[in-house]
Amino acid sequence: MILYNVTSSIEPTAAEEWLDYMRTTHMPEVMETGFFIKSQLCRLLNEEDDGITYAAQYYCLSPEQLDEYQTLCAPALRADMEKHFAGKYVSFRTILEVVE
Repeated sequence: MILYNVTSSIEPTAAEEWLDYMRTTHMPEVMETGFFIKSQLCRLLNEEDDGITYAAQYYCLSPEQLDEYQTLCAPALRADMEKHFAGKYVSFRTILEVVE
């Protein structure tokens, strides 16, 4: 199983709106693509700097599924996020293999 982790640091002034957008729009849209079997949203407790940091985590069955998602769906979903929150967040992505 593959864990696709998107860690985002959000400006405090946009954090509440961003969190609502993630819960009601972005994460449901990612799940509706059919490439993932589970998702969760975590807040980092040991935050640094002035941002509020979250990790959106999505589980899929294979690296090939993730590659297909990133090719077919991710560009439009990222563009929509940028349209709503340009300059108010930064994200980085990691891909992990679930061992146990």
